[in-house]
Amino acid sequence: MNVHRLQAGGISVALDLSVGHLADLAIDAGGRSIRPLHRAPWIDRPDLPEGLPAGVARLSGDFLCAPFSRSDVEAAPLHGWPANSAWDLVFDEAIPGGRRAGFRLQHKVMGATVDKTLTLRDGHPFLYQEHSFTGGSGAISVAHHPMTGMQTGGRLAFSPKRLAVTPPDATEPDPARGSHLLAYPARSTDLARFPAASGGEVDLADYSASRRHEDFVTLVEADHGGMGWTAVARKAEGDVVLVLKNPDELPVTMLWISNGGRYYAPWNGRAGVLGIEDGRTAIGHAASLGDNWLRRDGVKTAFALGGHVAFRQVVGALPLVGGQAPVSITPGAGTLRLAFADGSTRDTAFDDQFLRIAKRT
Repeated sequence: MNVHRLQAGGISVALDLSVGHLADLAIDAGGRSIRPLHRAPWIDRPDLPEGLPAGVARLSGDFLCAPFSRSDVEAAPLHGWPANSAWDLVFDEAIPGGRRAGFRLQHKVMGATVDKTLTLRDGHPFLYQEHSFTGGSGAISVAHHPMTGMQTGGRLAFSPKRLAVTPPDATEPDPARGSHLLAYPARSTDLARFPAASGGEVDLADYSASRRHEDFVTLVEADHGGMGWTAVARKAEGDVVLVLKNPDELPVTMLWISNGGRYYAPWNGRAGVLGIEDGRTAIGHAASLGDNWLRRDGVKTAFALGGHVAFRQVVGALPLVGGQAPVSITPGAGTLRLAFADGSTRDTAFDDQFLRIAKRT
């Protein structure tokens, strides 16, 4: 495997240059090493089904989707060339208090040059990521695709969302091939009471190890003016995985719940994976550029190409304190504060300028 590794004080990351996926993220905290990101167990196996996209065969960590889902405007594999083809190292340099590396996709996307910048800072339990498009024409939908794994389930928490929506068709509609828990199509303004396929309601914040299902749901950020975030309190792993964004850049968070509900290879009923996919997209490139339900609701689903456009995301983890996900996450001057239901707080080092969230007056 062609991997480039980057390291700063207390944190390291590895990028699989063949597909642009994060192969590993390791954070030293609480006297141990936390690895918050999932890596598919089938990577490098010789018996994979024929015709799998490279991004599925080497599925790991986090990666850029451009476009997200179907490449039905410009020919490319699922989630586009950034998730399925080679990247080149452009630079790897020391910066004050850390290290930064830049990479460039060998393919063009809609004629645009695509760059990836990874930054680590000493003592920060976070990977800071930026992706940019230079030139090109038309428009591109984008999303990050971070995945975490849970051996015995966990609890999720989110920045304020105004709506949760499932698409018209279930991810696995054939009961011989898989199963799903959520109703399709369905929507709810209450994430704790989402319609279930069998009737009743499901709490989207509860990731249960006792249920087997494959589901996909889009969460639309509320207009709160602050940082967007998802927190995953993993029970067996004893940590809190954090994914942070600027909602003006990435207004939706898509949850890919792959919890044993795909019976066929290479998934084979494996459970415990959650994708936390912050994006500016509908499902598919053509849909993102057309008259989709998000655009009708005032949510942007693509970036216009032709000049220079960039967006950022942060992923990291902390040891779990008290077994519960935070109820709020707030950036401060050089810190990130997690607040919990019992009134306790936890501060950690954080670059509060990175996400470029403008303060409203």
